[in-house]
Amino acid sequence: WKLNILTAPCHTLVGFTHAAFALGYEAGINKCPIDGNLVPPGSLITFVQKGLQYLEMEANLSNSDTDLVEDFSFLQPLDLITKDVYELRKIINEKRKNLQKDGDKDKELDREREGERARIRDKERHEREKEREKDKERAERDKERAERDKERAEKDKEREKQREDHIDREMVTDVEDKVIVKPEDNGVSAGKFTLALKVCACAWSPTGSLLASGSGDSTARIWTIADGSSRSNSNGHLNVLVLKHVKGRTNEKSKDVTTLDWNGDGTLLATGSYDGQARIWSTNGELRSTLSKHKGPIFSLKWNKKGDYLLTGSCDKTAIVWDVKAEEWKQQFEFHAGPTLDVDWRNNVSFATSSTDNMIYVCKIGENCPIKTFAGHQGEVNCVKWDPTGSLLASCSDDITAKIWSMKQDKFVHDLKDHAKEIYTIRWSPTGPGTSNPNHQLLLASASFDSTVKLWDVELGKLLYSLNGHREPVYSVAFSPNGEYLASGSLDKSMHIWSLKENKIVKTYTGNGGIFEVCWNKEGDKIAACFANNTVCVLDFRM
Repeated sequence: WKLNILTAPCHTLVGFTHAAFALGYEAGINKCPIDGNLVPPGSLITFVQKGLQYLEMEANLSNSDTDLVEDFSFLQPLDLITKDVYELRKIINEKRKNLQKDGDKDKELDREREGERARIRDKERHEREKEREKDKERAERDKERAERDKERAEKDKEREKQREDHIDREMVTDVEDKVIVKPEDNGVSAGKFTLALKVCACAWSPTGSLLASGSGDSTARIWTIADGSSRSNSNGHLNVLVLKHVKGRTNEKSKDVTTLDWNGDGTLLATGSYDGQARIWSTNGELRSTLSKHKGPIFSLKWNKKGDYLLTGSCDKTAIVWDVKAEEWKQQFEFHAGPTLDVDWRNNVSFATSSTDNMIYVCKIGENCPIKTFAGHQGEVNCVKWDPTGSLLASCSDDITAKIWSMKQDKFVHDLKDHAKEIYTIRWSPTGPGTSNPNHQLLLASASFDSTVKLWDVELGKLLYSLNGHREPVYSVAFSPNGEYLASGSLDKSMHIWSLKENKIVKTYTGNGGIFEVCWNKEGDKIAACFANNTVCVLDFRM
């Protein structure tokens, strides 16, 4: 009757009043000592719930209190009704084991994910460190460039002041051109020619004893160097012609003669200047032609082998081919997006150009588009040079690499990466096929701001030798005509002559200023060097 007294109110609650009466009458609920009115509604449901909870708790309990699981989600309601305590414990143990296995798998997966995240973090940290190192290197290069720009600005200011304070000399004898011959301990004798400002360029005539030099005083000079001697004549002056690019007093800035080149038979000298004009002179100092079309300074200038065309490259981003006989421009090539830094003829009608836009173009007279485009440098391309046969093109750049290209393919043939700083210039050796020294190996020399000169095996694209003797950036290199020696000039004020057989310095001359260019005469017994302290030195080379 205790159960019945709980059941009867349930029938009444759901509307089964007759069933509730029948149950109460037959069960004798009215005879029960318990007052039915004191039993709360839903007491039967509450009683059953508590019984199930007790059963579930009993099933989850074991001899160890540590095994108590507060969340009884292992058991389903149907399990509680249909199974006894022992079966329920068995179900709980199995589910615990499965849950533990799943937890172990999740932990292993978490460990793997954490390991992967750690590797990614390490990689990202490494990339950041590399980027910081690159930023540091870029900052150092920018600082060096800023220092060079500051030095150039100071020199320009000095040149301007000198131009304002002095009238251009009309007579050759007004120039301090006395020669001092100084025998050196190492067997090199030097003739010094003092000019008004730093000497930017020099070149020997291919046929005679004439030496041309270009200076920051708006002049070029043609010096006659007697065979076997660098001494002055009886009057104490050299036989020298002054080629004035600006007549009279001038306040104009940057009239440097930046580049010059003799034609193949040595009868004409071409000069390029900061005023954007190219000029052609005879060997007696007569101005034959003034070629005007560029809108910026001329940085490079070359005759073709035939001598009928002159090629110029300018800061105005263009290159121009000039018809020398007609004294007019034949074609202007406007392909670069930055100043044209260098030009070099491949043959009499085609040539290569390089620029600050990192690009190299091979152009041909009569063609309106480049016949070849070489893209691969990541910095300004300072210099381009064709090998003696015109089949390979070498280039060097501020990206610290030199590259060798072929007209047969678009990508570089070799990428030469052993320098540590910007490469300023390159030169091919006068050896190998197509030269007067065909039985010797063809080499490429590169000069860099890292103070070294490097020699490269062109066929394999490998470094052969690193010539380490300078202490400052190397601006110029030149092979002797027989290919046995290499001259190098540096801002450390010294010129070294290297034996390529022994790969060591055999002669050294030290002046009083940085050296911008060195060059050999055709016989290979004299070397000229341009110094920043207003002098040109001619060195007798005797081994």
